[in-house]
Amino acid sequence: MPHVTHLAPQAPGSVQAADRSAPRHHVRPAAGNWCNDPNGPLHHDGRYHLFFQHNPHEPVWGDIHWGHASSPDLVRWTDHGIALEPSPELPDRLGAWSGCALVEDGVPTAVYTGMNRHDGLGTVMLARATDPEITRFDALPRPVVDGPPPGLDLLAFRDPYVFTYEGRRWALVGAGHRGAVPRPDVLVYRIDEESLDAPWEWAGSLLDAEAPAAARHAMPATAWECPALIPVREGRWLLILSLWIDGVTYTATHLGGTLRTEGDGLRFVPDDGGLLDHGRDFYAPTALVEHDRVLVWGWSWESRTEAESVAAGWAGCLTYPREIGLHPDGTVRHAFARELTALRGRELPVGAELPPAYEIQADIRTREPDAEVTVRLGDAVSVRVNPTRGTVTLDRTEVPASATRPYPRTGTVTATGPTGADGRLRVLVDGPLVEVIWDERVALTEKIHPAPRGRLAIEVARGGAEVEVAAWEHP
Repeated sequence: MPHVTHLAPQAPGSVQAADRSAPRHHVRPAAGNWCNDPNGPLHHDGRYHLFFQHNPHEPVWGDIHWGHASSPDLVRWTDHGIALEPSPELPDRLGAWSGCALVEDGVPTAVYTGMNRHDGLGTVMLARATDPEITRFDALPRPVVDGPPPGLDLLAFRDPYVFTYEGRRWALVGAGHRGAVPRPDVLVYRIDEESLDAPWEWAGSLLDAEAPAAARHAMPATAWECPALIPVREGRWLLILSLWIDGVTYTATHLGGTLRTEGDGLRFVPDDGGLLDHGRDFYAPTALVEHDRVLVWGWSWESRTEAESVAAGWAGCLTYPREIGLHPDGTVRHAFARELTALRGRELPVGAELPPAYEIQADIRTREPDAEVTVRLGDAVSVRVNPTRGTVTLDRTEVPASATRPYPRTGTVTATGPTGADGRLRVLVDGPLVEVIWDERVALTEKIHPAPRGRLAIEVARGGAEVEVAAWEHP
C-alpha cells in the first residue's frame, strides 16, 4: 500500500520538486484535492487509523467523503483512499460530514453527520467497516438521530462525538440556536446500554454560553462545532470546541471543568479555558483517548487564496498528533506525540541550510528579565520567545498570506502562556506547515506559502540568555 505523502500530485510549474510546496509527513489525501476536519481516530488491530473530510474531485470544499490513512507508529502513514462515501438513497446524500469512530462488538464503526439538507442541520448515522483493514464503511440505512430535537430553532446541528462516563456511553452534538443574540450549544444524547444502533435519546444541553467560563473562553461564536470531551485527571475533563461564526471556521478552544449528572442527562461545569492553538491554521481538532494519554489532531487549512490552491491541486492537511493533558499545576499540557522523534535524521548545525522538513529544539535560560531569543527559519520567517513575558511570536511579515478570508492576516501572530525564566521551544516544519510548542504550555500553527527556506540562525535579540540548540532533518 502506498505511503500517503509520496503520492501527492505535482502541479505543473509548482516547486514540489523541491519538496517545499506541500507537506511530506503530514496526513492528507494521496490523490490531492480537498481535505478538512480529522475524523474518527482509532487504534485497531495494531494500527492507528485516521479519517478526514475529503472532496475527491477538486481542491475546494464540497461533495464530502471520508478519506482514510493508517499507520503502525504515527509516523509512517499509508493512504487507503475513500472509506465512506455519500449515498443518493440515504440521509447522507449531500455529504458524509464530521464525526467519530469506535469499535462495536469487534467491528470498527463510524459515527458521523449525514447531511441531506442545505442549512447545516444533519442527522447522526452509523457505518460499519466491511473488513478488519477498514477499507470501506457501509452505512446503516436508518439514522440513530434523525435531526435536531423538536422545539429547538437551530442553525447548526452536527459533529457527533461518543464518550464514556461512569461506565455508560453518551454522545455530544455541536449546535447553535437562532436569535438576535448568538447562542452556541453542545447537546447531549443517551445511548442505549445494549445497542449503539437503537435510536439515541436527547438528554438536554451539556453546556451553553451562559456558563461564565464558556462566555470568557469560547465566545464569540454562532455555533460550537466538533465538540470532544476528554478525561485528563480523576474527576477532571477538557471540553474541546471549535468556534464557528456565521459560516467562518475561526479557532479552537478548550474548557476545563467537571461533569455531573443533571436529571436524566449530564452537565459540564467549566472553570477555566483558553485557546487550544494560538495560530491561524488549526481547527476542528478531534481526540483519541488511549489508556495513558490523549492524542489530538487538528485541520490545517491554507493561508493562500482558493485560486492558488486550485492551481496547486490540493488544499488542507492534518496537523501532527499532539498529546494533550494536564501539568501538575493543573494547566493544559501540549506536546508533540512522542513517536515523532523517529522522524529525526541527520543533525543540522546552526548556520546549516534548512531542508524541506526538519525539527528545531532550543532550550532557553534567561539571565535577565525581558530577554528575547529569535530562532530564524531561513531568510524571511522567525520565531521569537520572551520567557519572562510568556510570549512566543511567529513573524512572517516578509512572506505575507494571500488569503483574505475570514480577514486579511497580520504579519505576526503571538501565543501567550505562563511566565518563567526558562523553557524549551520545539518547532516542527514540514514544507509550508510550521508547528510550534513552547515549554509544553502553548501551541501555534501556521501555514506559510511559499514555504520557509534559508539557513538556521539563533540570536539573543535582547537582554541576556543562554540557548542550547539541537536540530534534525526529517528526511
